[in-house]
Formats: sequence, C-alpha cells, structure tokens
Amino acid sequence: MARRSSGRGNGPQGLPGISTTGRRAGLFCLVLIVLLAAQATRIQVFQAKGYDHNPANQRLAIERYSQPRGNILVGDTPITGSAPTGGRFNDKRTYTAGQQYAAVTGYSSQIYGNTQLEGTEDGILSGTDSRLDGWVVWDEIARKQNPGGDVYTTINAAAQQAAMQGLGNQKGAVAAIEPSTGRILALASTPSYDPGSFAGTSNADQSAWTELQADSDQPMLNRALRQTYPPGSTFKVVTAAAALANGVVTDINAPTSTPYPYVLPGTTTTLVNDTSACDQPNIDLDTAMTLSCNSVMGNLGVQTGLDKMTSMAENFGFNDPKLDIPVRAARSNFDTQMNQSQVALSSIGQFDTAATPLVMAMVAAGVANNGTVMYPQLVDKLAKSDGSTVQLMRPRTYKQAMTPAVAGQVQQLMTDVVQNGTGRNARIPGATVGGKTGTAQHGVDNSGTPYAWFISWAKPSGSSDAPPVAVAVVIADSNATDVTGGQLAAPIAKSVMQAVLGSKG
Repeated sequence: MARRSSGRGNGPQGLPGISTTGRRAGLFCLVLIVLLAAQATRIQVFQAKGYDHNPANQRLAIERYSQPRGNILVGDTPITGSAPTGGRFNDKRTYTAGQQYAAVTGYSSQIYGNTQLEGTEDGILSGTDSRLDGWVVWDEIARKQNPGGDVYTTINAAAQQAAMQGLGNQKGAVAAIEPSTGRILALASTPSYDPGSFAGTSNADQSAWTELQADSDQPMLNRALRQTYPPGSTFKVVTAAAALANGVVTDINAPTSTPYPYVLPGTTTTLVNDTSACDQPNIDLDTAMTLSCNSVMGNLGVQTGLDKMTSMAENFGFNDPKLDIPVRAARSNFDTQMNQSQVALSSIGQFDTAATPLVMAMVAAGVANNGTVMYPQLVDKLAKSDGSTVQLMRPRTYKQAMTPAVAGQVQQLMTDVVQNGTGRNARIPGATVGGKTGTAQHGVDNSGTPYAWFISWAKPSGSSDAPPVAVAVVIADSNATDVTGGQLAAPIAKSVMQAVLGSKG
C-alpha cells in the first residue's frame, strides 16, 4: 500500500525546499527591510532639516561660503563685498568702509557668526531665503543654493559720514531719522571697529577678534541701539508734551505754579537748577525749556502724574522690549512704579530713566512730524541678485503721541531753545531748527563724566513740510573740559542735519 507523504520538508502548496525556519528567516528579513525603509524616511524626510542645520554638519557651511555673499547697500553703492580665500570656505565677507558702517552692517564671520543686518537678513544675503527660489521643485531636486540677494538700507551716506566725523575719537553715538517715514538716515557708534578684520578663519582673524573682545573701550558695542543712558534734560521734551497734552499747561508763556525753591515731594531735598536764572517762582514753560529749569519741569511731571507721564514716554518708544528695526534695540526705561519725588527726578531725565539714542531720535522725530511717531526702519528693500525686488518696506505708524496742536507748541519750545537758549550751537543759516540739550550726571555721587546729549530737528526756513531730519547725539566720554550737551553734542547734530538738508537740495 502506498504511504502518504507527511509534507515534511516541503514549502507552501507542497513546494519543496522552504522549511518553517526558512519562512521565519524570510519574514524577519522583510521586517528589517521595512524598518530600514522607515528609518531612512524618518531621517531623509522628517529630520533632514535638523541634520542639515546641525553644527557638526560642515556641508552647509562649505556650501554657504562657496559663493559670494549678497551685498548691503547705501543708496545704490555696496558697502560690502566678498573675496576668495582659496580655502575650504572659499568666499569671505569684505567691507569697503568697515568702521564707518559697522553700527549698520554688524559683522559676518566664518567663525563667529553674524550680527546686526548681517544677522537679521542672513537668509537673503546668503541665498538661503526661500523667497529667492526660482522653480521651487527643481531647486529642491538640485539642492543648489541660490545666489545671495541684496539689502538696501535707508542710510544717507552724507549724514553717516558727518556723524562719524563729528564723533571722532569720543565715545558716543548718533541716530538720525526722517520723521515722516521713520527711515533711519544715520546710525553711528564710536569707537568703531572693522568687521572685515575677523571675517575669515585665519590666525590673524582670530587674533583680531580676541583683541577687540579684550578692548576696554568696547568698540563692538553698538551704542546707538544697544546701550542706554540717562537722557538728562533732553527728556524734558517728553515732559513738556505730557503736560501740554493733559492740560496741565495750556499756554507756554503763562506762569506755572512752580514754587522756588522746589522741594521734592515727601522730602526735604531741593531740586537744584543749573543756572540762577531759574531760581524764581512761577516761571513759564517756554522760559523753563529755554533755560532748562529743573524745578519747573520736575514740578510739571509731578502735576501731570505718573500714569500720564508713563503713557507719553511709551508713545515715543520707552518700555518697548521688541523695538526691531529689524535689528532689536535695547529697551529704554521709564519706571511705571514711583513715588512723587522719583517722578520729579524722572521728568528731568534722571533717577532710573534711561534711553537709547534711537529712542531719543524718535522723540525729536515725533515732535517734528506733528505728533505722529513713525516706526524706525533701517532697511529700504530686499532684492534678488538680478535686482528684482523681494520685499519693499513701507512706512508704519508707531504711535500718535499727541495732537498736531500740541506738537506745534512743543516745536515752538524746541525752536526757542536753539534761538535763545542752550542749543545755540545747532543754529543753521536758512533753516528752522528745534532742539534740546541735556547733561546727565552718573556714577557714585555723580562722580562720572557727564553724558552730553542733544536732540533736534531741522527744515528749510519757510517750509510747511515736516522736517526731513531729526537727530539724537550722545557723548558718553570726552576729554573736553566743558562737558555739556550744547558744547559737545549740538555741533555734531548740526553737521548731520546740514548734511541731510544739503543732500535734499
């Protein structure tokens, strides 16, 4: 009798050669293939960007520096460039006038990264911004980096040069704004540095960086944007605007109710004036601004009140932690919790009040623009390498600080300061100039060299248009014997305003 086969040793359907062990091995291999495919998909699709931007991945860095970086321009003139190194990172950043524009450009270093516009606009300049893509699908397949785009600044070359020459070897800064648009016309900080000195990877680049970091004068500190100073009497413009806007003063030539001597509320301390001409009661606001009387302005700040003083200060940019131009400025401070004596001191720009030159330029610009404060902007447009526009910046209103009527009164106060008071050194023939000086004490028992300030605006005489320029200047350290805003800062502001008025003509 024939015996049935047990099927042992046969595969499915009775096929010979595939044992149970073989089937399990095949299934195991299939699972491995699926897992490997899943892992490859996870890495190449979902985690690709993370690996691309991992600091250990040198491919992107090599690719980034394999082509020239896009340029930063003032007007139509590039103030940056690129140069071949012959090394692994082939193209490094160069600067045509590095020290003059360092506060504008910042730096782009193959070792130390990017700052200022080189940082905020790095995507455009390096060619990695998706807005530079042509045919997106092909760009993804080819994985080819786009040519770097260009950043057109709002800087006025003549104003920038005047600012840097005026500052010279002093520690200080200048910010100049076009009041009607918020365009930044000058942004200067001294002492300055050459960002091209450490743009590469050589030993010389590293030595230059180390030397700059160790310099006690802090040449890499952007004093126009990133440093705050007590604004001293320049803040009296804010106090005058607040008093007028809130009806504490209705007539700038009418006597105020300020006693003499003026004793800080809740104390036995007299608020001292810098000139004896202020040592009398009931001085009017116009005289108080012209002579820079602490007693009157401190009293008006108290009469206006903390909340309304704070509101006016914030209209001009104080207490804003995100003031981006697009580079972020340091936060200017006006305390929101103070007693009355502290309000009095803050109203003359002392106590804890501190401002960047940028924000004090916004104060002058807001007054000049009939009470409308425009958002400051440093970039005019972004463009592809072929010149086509990627983004065109539009003027934006920051705050309506006061009515045009109140602004007109503050303009008159500032004009009188220049014509008859402490700001005479800013007078320009053929132009109407408004300004305010400031000399702020600091240090233990006021032992430090005072900060010399001047804020101002100017327009051609007889013009009904908004002034084309508003300026803030601070001298943080000087060897001069007469350290006052009128002596040190006003002449610099004058030269910057003249440069803009001349370029307009």
